[in-house]
Amino acid sequence: MRNHGPHSRPWRRSPLLPSLLLALLLGGLSSPSSVQAEETPAVGKAATARPNMVVVLVDDLRWDELGCTGHPFVRTPHIDRIANEGARFRNAFCTVPLCSPSRACILTGQHAHTNGIVDNTDRSAQSHQLTTFPALLDQAGYVTAFIGKWHMGNDATARPGFDRWVCLAGQGTSNDPQLNVQGKEIQRQGYTTDILTEYALEFLALPHEQPFCLFLAHKALHPELVQYDDGSISDPGAAEFIPAKRHQQLYTDAPVPRRLNVLDNAAGKPALLRQLPGVPPLSRQTGTSDKTVRDRLRMLAAVDEGLGAMLQTLEKSSQLDNTIVVVLSDHGYFYGEHGLSVERRLAYEETARIPLLIRYPASIPAGTLIDPFALTIDLAPTLLQLAGAKVPAGIEGRSLVGLFQGAEPADWRKAFLIEYYSDTVFPRIAQMGYQALRSEKYKYIRYLELPDADELYLLTEDPYEMQNRIHDPKAKKLVHQLRRHLDELAPERK
Repeated sequence: MRNHGPHSRPWRRSPLLPSLLLALLLGGLSSPSSVQAEETPAVGKAATARPNMVVVLVDDLRWDELGCTGHPFVRTPHIDRIANEGARFRNAFCTVPLCSPSRACILTGQHAHTNGIVDNTDRSAQSHQLTTFPALLDQAGYVTAFIGKWHMGNDATARPGFDRWVCLAGQGTSNDPQLNVQGKEIQRQGYTTDILTEYALEFLALPHEQPFCLFLAHKALHPELVQYDDGSISDPGAAEFIPAKRHQQLYTDAPVPRRLNVLDNAAGKPALLRQLPGVPPLSRQTGTSDKTVRDRLRMLAAVDEGLGAMLQTLEKSSQLDNTIVVVLSDHGYFYGEHGLSVERRLAYEETARIPLLIRYPASIPAGTLIDPFALTIDLAPTLLQLAGAKVPAGIEGRSLVGLFQGAEPADWRKAFLIEYYSDTVFPRIAQMGYQALRSEKYKYIRYLELPDADELYLLTEDPYEMQNRIHDPKAKKLVHQLRRHLDELAPERK
């Protein structure tokens, strides 16, 4: 067993950082070759035998708000580079559209009902027990780092399997964050996205003698709020999205695109049409403002700049092409679809679909577009396979490696489970825990506490999920089939 842990080695400042961060703060990295950084020490031969890994997790990022996915005005050149030089998964989904559970799914390769992280309550002790893919890589000889928002409990102390640990407390803040750095509680001054990028650059600049795995989990694009141990939060309606000062005037005059279901007032959705005390009916007015949309995209600019600096660091040390770079999000966000905004947790496309981009020239041709379903639980077995590490039997996801060349295995999934177990954070969606089946043609949502509230959408003719067909006599046989299929995928209801 190797004798290195999260507190065994000091965190050293790198001479590489000033030029890269100065360029970032003075207006960003306009292209992959726009900044000349100092040369870093050569990485040992052991690192070239197996690929390095950099996973960048962006909070609440929708699948459709990147340049590479066709957004009309957002500029994300460095994120787009990952897609252009690697693969973009056009049908990537989370298996639970909620922060803490989705992060656990990504890290463990297991559904929420299996790993046990099913909500945003204080899961600190439980999350110390998770078997994560970085911990498995650590056992296989990788140097591992976690930087950013852990968000499975408010405890920021190091979890097992990470040699480098920089963690925000709870939700974190957008400015002047409190951090646990190698076991020491500190407060840094500045914009949190930039500070997390700085720590990532420091880790990448170290003279690694083994292959490394960096998991960078940004606070952005999450709003500014406080989450308490019982899962409740400060007023979400008053929460602000805070971009870096240098980006606050971006996109000021750009018309905000809206999907057709913004005009939908949740007709045919009994669970959302309930009249609840103190909760206004869903309408265009309850949706997300243009300012909120712009501020979220302004926050994304700092994430993109930070990725550009990281890619350039890897290029200067001749490690980029031997590094698997992944960009994804935990789930999406509502921009007023069906009148929704902050609720997130529901099974509709706007929150269940995510961006998933992977660059690794040794296995993925540039510009690859992949259409079969890819899930958050697939990342762990994918990276373990590429590292040559054993994939434990308990992992429920499937390696995506077989999709990299464009072929779809005959037994690849045709449908998958989305799940959520109700909490009390948002009164509008109280008791709306569900199990949902999403296939190429259909989505069936079964609410666990609300009888007669189920939903069925024929996605090929109703991609915006505006016509609930659950009571259509012509769909009776289909509903029966989908329920049986969902029973096969979902845990037994108690």
